Amino acid sequence: MSRISHRFSQRRAEGRKTLVTYLTGGDPNPQATVPMMQTLVASGADIIEVGMPFSDPMADGPVIQAACDRALAAGTGLRGVLEMVREFRREDQDTPVVLMGYLNPIEQIGYIEFARLAAAAGVDGVLTVDLPPEEGNELVAALADHDLDPIWLVAPTTRIERIRAICDHARGFVYYVSLKGVTGAATLDIDSVSEHVEAIRQTTQLPVGVGFGVRNGDDAARLGEVADAVVVGSAIVSRIAEHAEDQAAGIEAVGAFTRSLRAGLDAPSLEASS
Repeated sequence: MSRISHRFSQRRAEGRKTLVTYLTGGDPNPQATVPMMQTLVASGADIIEVGMPFSDPMADGPVIQAACDRALAAGTGLRGVLEMVREFRREDQDTPVVLMGYLNPIEQIGYIEFARLAAAAGVDGVLTVDLPPEEGNELVAALADHDLDPIWLVAPTTRIERIRAICDHARGFVYYVSLKGVTGAATLDIDSVSEHVEAIRQTTQLPVGVGFGVRNGDDAARLGEVADAVVVGSAIVSRIAEHAEDQAAGIEAVGAFTRSLRAGLDAPSLEASS
């Protein structure tokens, strides 16, 4: 069982939902990422997504685009991100780590070499935003050879036939994008999310995580009632940006925010057990 599957099983057994948090590797500088990952875990994160900086992150809103710019300006590339994961693994062998980003940096290294390096560093899953599953056989094969989970996005506009096809290729969990648009945009429509999550569950036994648009603990609590996991990215990255010149303040802000997400996500289960 992969670390990702094991973590979902743990939370399910506890009657709790999984909190997935995102940060961009190397933002605002390479030295900040590992301490921030450790803070996320200490504050209640269950899985960490680490963004691979890219110059044209077309699915991301301005917050994460700016984070990629800061990371690239600080000299962070994909190999640097892998080294950050390797350093994180020296103290944490349990928390699943998913690399999230775009295909170009992976192609620059090569699928087979990338999968080898990622597995050696301690990565558990890979989500490539701009690679359709139908065109991903070569990368998926390389990931499978190293026991890495390919994670795919499902959009609000995805038809049921395509959802089935996507889920057939997926491992770890399925990531449902809760709104049309880019990361950090718009507001949540819980009824719509619930309807789409249920449709996904009709096609797969994998857990369903929901992201894009989660801004606070209340959003996390509401999504946690309909999804297996809540994914939070832009709201965390914005706090890192606010304190880009003061790492200690950034860690404090991200830690406090993550604890509020964890509390919101755990509230329904606590109420049910009381």
